[in-house]
Amino acid sequence: RKALYFVYGAYLLWLQCFIYLNEGIELKSGCLLKRKKKISFMGSFVGHAVQGSALALLGLWHTIHTIRSYLVKGPANFTVRFWYQFNTTPQSRLKHLELVSILSFSILAFFDQILDFPHFHYAFKLDNFEHATMFIHLALFAGFSLSTELTDSLDLFSGFVGILASSVFSQELFLLHFHSTDHVGLEGHYHWLLQLIVLVSLVAALAATIFPNNFNAALVLSISLIFQGCWFINMGFMLWIPSFVPEGCVMNLAKASGHEIIGAVTCGSKEADFRARGLANLQFSWILSSILIFAGIICLKLARKCTITTNRLEYERIQTKGAAASALANEGFKQAR
Repeated sequence: RKALYFVYGAYLLWLQCFIYLNEGIELKSGCLLKRKKKISFMGSFVGHAVQGSALALLGLWHTIHTIRSYLVKGPANFTVRFWYQFNTTPQSRLKHLELVSILSFSILAFFDQILDFPHFHYAFKLDNFEHATMFIHLALFAGFSLSTELTDSLDLFSGFVGILASSVFSQELFLLHFHSTDHVGLEGHYHWLLQLIVLVSLVAALAATIFPNNFNAALVLSISLIFQGCWFINMGFMLWIPSFVPEGCVMNLAKASGHEIIGAVTCGSKEADFRARGLANLQFSWILSSILIFAGIICLKLARKCTITTNRLEYERIQTKGAAASALANEGFKQAR
């Protein structure tokens, strides 16, 4: 298990470092074209895949632990958590790996938006600052949560941790809705569907903060994280890889400013645009259905495992009580004789 936990944290960091270390490639007409400049974090397939993979893994981690915590503690003792420890040993250095990974990812992503790493070329671009602002709120949540854990004050400020988690989704929704880069056409439709997912995450986070014993709110929040991640990855494929662009639509590569390359999908007719939007809606439903099926399987698997464990513990408890009662009876019989 320690190895799996280490791989999880290393994977998140590797995904972010991949953007920095690679020279960058761009797909066009099925061919690989090398670029001298690095890939834009958000304006590329790699950027969507990195963020999507991180969110999907985080949501999966929370879904499993939320369901397990509910089954072990029961409805009366269940408490919502916005992050989970890696329970290897009480003194394990990996205990706070989730928060450290989120904080590291946020800081790296923030500087990726502000600076042209590794050239450290500062350029004021409004859309980059909007993306960086999202990562600031994520870093605030992870940093404060880590501080409360290290100072043993999590119970005192658990409500504020929930407020910070809600602020992450509220700012993400706000900046997506009023984005300076006007996403139009098919790309705009994909971003509009993304806003629906973020809205669900925001409502679930607020509900989990206000009702800290609500299992449904915690589970919806975890599932919505998986959904966000999967939708980011799906957007990366459908909008940034030409072979996945819907029929009747083409991927345009146009220079927005300087050397920055921004991609957009343009459909040649209203019928093609209507068909592409319908395909996006179907993908939205299919991905959600797959995630719900997967969550249901996790619930049944963990419920069966916890039931077997509970029955075994109950059997051992009854056996212990029976042995103690038998010993007392034998002792009383000996004293009577």
